[in-house]
Amino acid sequence: MKKWLTFLGCLCTALIWNPMVSLAGEGAAEAGQGTVPLWLCIPFAGLLICIAVLPLVRGEWWEEHQPLAVLFWSLLFVVPFAVCYGVGTAAETVLECLVNDYLTFIILLFGLFCVAGNITMEGDLAGSPRINVGLLALGTILSSWVGTTGASMLMVRPVIKMNSWRRRKSHIMVFFIFLISNIGGCLTPIGDPPLLMGFMRGVPFFWSLHLLPVMLLNMVVLLFVFYWLDRRAYRKDIAEGCKPDISKPGTEVSISGLHNLIFLAVIVAAVILSGTLPSLAAFQDAQGHVKGIHLFGEVVLTFPAIIEMVMILIAAFLSFRTTDVQIRRKNHFTWGAIQEVAVLFVGIFITMQPALMILKAKGAELGITEPYQMFWVTGMLSSFLDNTPTYLVFLTTAGALGFTEGMATTLGMVPVTMLEAISCGAVFMGANTYIGNAPNFMVKAISDENGIRMPSFFGYLLWSFGFLVPVFLLDMIIFFL
Repeated sequence: MKKWLTFLGCLCTALIWNPMVSLAGEGAAEAGQGTVPLWLCIPFAGLLICIAVLPLVRGEWWEEHQPLAVLFWSLLFVVPFAVCYGVGTAAETVLECLVNDYLTFIILLFGLFCVAGNITMEGDLAGSPRINVGLLALGTILSSWVGTTGASMLMVRPVIKMNSWRRRKSHIMVFFIFLISNIGGCLTPIGDPPLLMGFMRGVPFFWSLHLLPVMLLNMVVLLFVFYWLDRRAYRKDIAEGCKPDISKPGTEVSISGLHNLIFLAVIVAAVILSGTLPSLAAFQDAQGHVKGIHLFGEVVLTFPAIIEMVMILIAAFLSFRTTDVQIRRKNHFTWGAIQEVAVLFVGIFITMQPALMILKAKGAELGITEPYQMFWVTGMLSSFLDNTPTYLVFLTTAGALGFTEGMATTLGMVPVTMLEAISCGAVFMGANTYIGNAPNFMVKAISDENGIRMPSFFGYLLWSFGFLVPVFLLDMIIFFL
């Protein structure tokens, strides 16, 4: 009984504090105006609460029945939505979400998961504070050039393996998510999907390098804090008799499966093509729409998306065919992590649609005109919603404010500081929750598989509020006021 009271209390708290409350008025709005009633956001909040609470109160049940929970909350949105706006509209909304958002998302994640799982690092490096700082710094830099998901999948197993001898290591993976899975992806459109969307709308490819000072500040502060936390945990591990398994002196390191870097490059190229091909005349019809396969209503599976997915799947297939199975065994490679992410995120993508609709309809009415306001609103919403549409909503809002100086985009003129604030908010604050960015949950799942006791959903929020929010306040004071 006590567990269920806790669950209901958390559910009420989430509904009260749901960020969509500030974006919608009471009651239902007309579908023709592109808005939906706030109560349709309840399934999204309910699914988030299940992800947060059920692993704590009914762990075994949750592991076995995740697909049923996802189906329940998805239907709890789809059925009322169909009653309110018609079966055709509901079908089109869900199909658009699955085909043009979820499908490309999960195939990209699957490809990177497969390719990175075929690369292994071995040697005598033990997970000391200095080594861990170096690994996190390397991964953070890599994130902008192979994507936050690519860098996370490439680095997560070596970091886990080098710290396998330690008892206190969950903080290592938390800071891994902070830096490699999020903050490091801000320097190029390859790093994180929101920046790719900006590139498709006229922002120059290398413009994101303007964010280097912000990233370096965050990186230095967080790595400094991490070093002292890890140093304290390291000394406690040593005092309790934990010792690294180093068979011979020196720091010899060997990497197997390096040919998979070719397939990783193919995946990166596929992502870049998906952002550039739609602007080419060969991929546009007479009305300027991107060509593709018409599925239902206005839902079209575009040819650039098909090319991207085919390239990624071929790269994943060739990676498996050309890599010795022993490498995957050394990595303790299993399909559990990608299966869990695929199941949970299909529900998240479907049930978040009302929240995104409300955001698109009400975003311009929030009266947000200052860079620091854009930074926080874009960031906090990106912590719980897909950061790509959130970025586009506020980039569109900024472009419509009538500025005469700044960065010229297809959406209008946007002041450079405003664009920096929107970009940093969308990329950085995805680290605030496990669902804020795709690799976050993947890193958690892989860490759990390897015996690392990661914080719960709410436990992770305490880490992000304790360490990230102060850094973001510093960003605001220095760069966006």
